[in-house]
Amino acid sequence: MEIPRNPEFIHHRPMPKTGLIRETVFGVEDGMVSTMGAITGIAAATHDPFTIFLSGFVIISVESVSMAVGSYLSSKSEQSINQRKLEEEKIELKQYPKEERHELLGMYIDDGWPEELAKTMAQTASQNKELFLKEMAYRELKVFPEEPESPLKNAVAMGIAYIIGGGVPLLPYILFSLPASIFLSISATLAGLFFVGAYTTRYSKRMWWKAGLEMLSLASLAALIGYAAGQAVDLFFLR
Repeated sequence: MEIPRNPEFIHHRPMPKTGLIRETVFGVEDGMVSTMGAITGIAAATHDPFTIFLSGFVIISVESVSMAVGSYLSSKSEQSINQRKLEEEKIELKQYPKEERHELLGMYIDDGWPEELAKTMAQTASQNKELFLKEMAYRELKVFPEEPESPLKNAVAMGIAYIIGGGVPLLPYILFSLPASIFLSISATLAGLFFVGAYTTRYSKRMWWKAGLEMLSLASLAALIGYAAGQAVDLFFLR
């Protein structure tokens, strides 16, 4: 019998891995915020369009690579740690099968399974090496060996997302003259941040406007800090 499925539930729809979503949102948000904060401060201090553009280009180039490398290394490290946990668990299952079966039984009972049924389940799992390891990975290690994240995909997503995000506040300085470009850069970035925050609700139950306002309000601090720093540099060092 076919089970009725609600197409509105996200687990019934194809969607990217949560790691890719996390890296993409992080990259776009950080690209917009850090670039806007930096070039707003530079614009306030120098009033030189070429310096502003060059600084923004360098920031985006360096930071996108740095963030991509950081994403790759962190994902790879997490993957290596999980792999070590699985290898160590394999050794324990081989050396101490009775103790591990008893541990699995306890976890089944803690989950609410009737004791007799839990004993049968633990006994059955312990007779199959792959199933035994899978159950211990899920329940004890909180590791899901069938769904490993790709460090390379995460890194690419992070790098591209940062470039896209960083381009939002920089583009007005290419298309428009000062001081209008400062206002347009900040406006475009804040609008972009609101959109990114709202878009994330596609995969959650949050209200879109609340998520958008949350990201918008937090990111606005970067612009204020960047502008204040630029004004301070202009006041104390350039005059």
